[in-house]
Amino acid sequence: MEKYTANKDRYEKMQYRRCGKSGILLPLLSLGLWHNFGDNDDFDNARKILRTAFDNGITHFDLANNYGPPYGSAEKNFGKIFNEDFKQYRDELLISTKAGWDMWPGPYGNFGSRKYLIASLDQSLKRMGLDYVDIFYHHRPDPDTPLEETMRALDQIVRSGKALYVGISQYSSKDTARAAEILENQGTPFLVHQPRYNMMDRWVENGLLNTLEQQGIGSIVFSPLEQGILTSKYLNGIPKDSRAATKGSYLDESQITPEVVKQVQELNKIAESRDQSLAQMAVAWLLKDERVTSVLVGVSKVSQLEDNIAALNNLKFSEAELQQIEVILTKELER
Repeated sequence: MEKYTANKDRYEKMQYRRCGKSGILLPLLSLGLWHNFGDNDDFDNARKILRTAFDNGITHFDLANNYGPPYGSAEKNFGKIFNEDFKQYRDELLISTKAGWDMWPGPYGNFGSRKYLIASLDQSLKRMGLDYVDIFYHHRPDPDTPLEETMRALDQIVRSGKALYVGISQYSSKDTARAAEILENQGTPFLVHQPRYNMMDRWVENGLLNTLEQQGIGSIVFSPLEQGILTSKYLNGIPKDSRAATKGSYLDESQITPEVVKQVQELNKIAESRDQSLAQMAVAWLLKDERVTSVLVGVSKVSQLEDNIAALNNLKFSEAELQQIEVILTKELER
């Protein structure tokens, strides 16, 4: 593949939003490397996706220690692409990684201990060939490790220069507030929370978004398309080549009920009236709330990324549209 030079107009193509009360602006879309960057995936395709993202002003690339498969391979492959294509742009990029889920065997390769978090980040930096990451997350709450230990490990990581900011993912409103208190007392920059949020999974509306606003913390939301349900893929049921039809997937056939298909069809009608695809409307719907700093998208091909970027052309909703969407999402539709 030819030598990469970034599009000189890239920052004119993207909109940015302040992350809480920090000095950081995040692009309205960030690129997640959960899928499609492992050793079993097409390396050149992954490279094209990353190039297209940056060429369109997407400055934030989001990873985790166990993204792949196999575990660690997304970071390793990203590191190769970074070294060849993006090293000269390091100061224009926000690169994040995480630890909290299972990564290696034994009692020290999972959850939220100081030993696990610090060791995992050291491994991640080696795989990616980086001196530091911009954001390091605790990937999920740990019911057994004291929150103070986990937050103090994040504090130590920042003070060591291995991360500039820290974040958490999937924490409840209550635990988020407590984490913020601990980090504030240590003087550690708590930048962002990464929760799951989409039209069909709205748990963050029950207090978390308010807590983030009160604490001055940004949010970057993942799974905006509900594992593909909020796309045109399931408008007529379950295609044989879809994720829902694949064994071992995070999405299974039992989730695509007749009621869900009906909901998706009704939502799609509203999207069409907005000259958007359903996926584009789902992304725009999340960004209507200023407390959502950025939407984390994962794509398997460049055209999907370009479709997501085009969602930013129409982020405004009329009150009538919002009311229609709410009716579809909250009331059982007739079959």
